[in-house]
Amino acid sequence: MLPLDPLRTQVYNSAVEYWIMETEFKATESDLTILEHIENEPDTTQAGLAEKLGVAVGTVNWHLKRLVEKGYVKVKRAERKKLRYIITPEGIALRTRLTVDYIQSSMELYRLVRERSHKVAAAMKDKGYATVSIEGEGDVAEILKLTCMEQGLKISPDREFPLLKVIGLKIFIEEKE
Repeated sequence: MLPLDPLRTQVYNSAVEYWIMETEFKATESDLTILEHIENEPDTTQAGLAEKLGVAVGTVNWHLKRLVEKGYVKVKRAERKKLRYIITPEGIALRTRLTVDYIQSSMELYRLVRERSHKVAAAMKDKGYATVSIEGEGDVAEILKLTCMEQGLKISPDREFPLLKVIGLKIFIEEKE
């Protein structure tokens, strides 16, 4: 018998069983959202979860069935047609693990964008520019703006300055000729 993961109560009879059971279930960000929502509102409905996730009720049903099959969520009948979802201790451990994974991947993404922003700002300063223009929206553009300001670059809405264009996670430099 394999040793237990301290966060799980599942016992496996062999390494093959462990591999099969653990590789079949790939937890997703949707699973995390569902677990958090159920924990905060146990009387939630599949329609409510679907609205929160912005997906079809059938998709939520599929996620819930997977979570129930793995023992992360229990379902109890509250009324004739109403169900109540309860997170099991294993579900709480999964939610915790998914939250930590989400935070770690967010920090890795932040570090990547921050590094790219530093390189672009340094390149602009090395070329003698004191002012740049930034095109793009979202978190990457905000990180770029803050990094440029930290590096002493002024941000101008005028297109007469070199343009730092944010597309996805990439930053492109378009210099004026």
